[in-house]
Amino acid sequence: MNVEAPALFKPARELEPRLGNRDLFGGLEPLVYMNHAGISPPSVCVRKAVTTLLTDYGKRGATAYLSWAAQRDRLRSKLAALIGAESDAQVALTLNTTRGVSDIALCFDWRPADRVVVFAGEFPANVTPWQQAASAFGAEVVVLDGRPLATDEGRVLAQLEQTLELGKVRVVALSAVQFQTGLRTPLEEMSRLCRGSGARLFVDAVQACGLVPIDVQKLGIDYLACGAHKWLMGLEGAGFVYASADARSSLVPRVAGWLSHDEPTSFLFEGGGHLRHDRPIRADLRFLEGANVSAASFAALEASLDLTLKLGLSEVFDHVQAVNDAIEGRAIELGFTSMRSPHANRRSGSLCLSPPDDVDVVTLQREIVRQGVACAIPDGYLRFSPHWPNAVDESEQVVLTLEHALAAVRG
Repeated sequence: MNVEAPALFKPARELEPRLGNRDLFGGLEPLVYMNHAGISPPSVCVRKAVTTLLTDYGKRGATAYLSWAAQRDRLRSKLAALIGAESDAQVALTLNTTRGVSDIALCFDWRPADRVVVFAGEFPANVTPWQQAASAFGAEVVVLDGRPLATDEGRVLAQLEQTLELGKVRVVALSAVQFQTGLRTPLEEMSRLCRGSGARLFVDAVQACGLVPIDVQKLGIDYLACGAHKWLMGLEGAGFVYASADARSSLVPRVAGWLSHDEPTSFLFEGGGHLRHDRPIRADLRFLEGANVSAASFAALEASLDLTLKLGLSEVFDHVQAVNDAIEGRAIELGFTSMRSPHANRRSGSLCLSPPDDVDVVTLQREIVRQGVACAIPDGYLRFSPHWPNAVDESEQVVLTLEHALAAVRG
């Protein structure tokens, strides 16, 4: 059944996205908002997209469903293009990063005594599901220390290679960007090691997609999961998962639902005689889309993604680096230690700082937020994560706030 996808809200010319301009974020209270690696505030366009959907459902009720299902088809194509997938059939929409990781972990075709490699220092979303799946299917979890990647990448790669040489490793799971330090991990090198041993590479991309370029084919990524509410600047309750055509063959549809079948809705729209329980499960990754989702969150995701794509991903990345450049040197002069890589190809959007030894990071962050600068403290690091709405000259306010906050904390 061909149904046209609804058009989303388009901003007036004076409200089109501009690098370093937050006019589309009216009502945002912090003087400087640099916590996009945590939760990105919704733009006017995101809010209007949600309102458009709600208004449509308010007018048409169930009749609106097919139109917004078509909108999700359009979004799936944009997400596939964003990460360099061959086809939108390799992308499935999901609720968040964790659900994407869990679905792949539960559907993987585990064999007795299989091993999965995870890394100490990872965000738990890319560890817990693998632990649970391993427990359920009799696999072994091997934990390597990924924290030295910033200072001794070669040692971590050597440890991974040694572990792979021992055999039985079926999956290696890690993040595209470390959430504490903002370091981009050496995905291409890890993929090469995985392919040499027959292991699959799974990537948590929630700290990358929307800012850091990701090309799943070039990098050799087998599986990828991402949520919408960080660098993609959407809302909570939306995300997506990717599997290469070859990696899809390693999945068993253990989490299939009623929408996982071929022609799953024909019995609702095409009269009697179409209700069957033996329809094949979809051959593509959309078997993971087994039930209804938060339609509003996916309308929001397309609206936010369109803004970034209009600006250009590489332009947005370069702009954010300029913001972080303007803060980093001054912060080091104040006694902070920067965790940001000296190598451009290992940088993300996050500037993570270790505070001076005499300063408690929790107290410091509270004082910084009290003075109007939104930031975070993942695992004890002070993290500033600007995005395209942040102006480069906001760095002056950030540095001034750091000075005042340090003085206040030191008494």
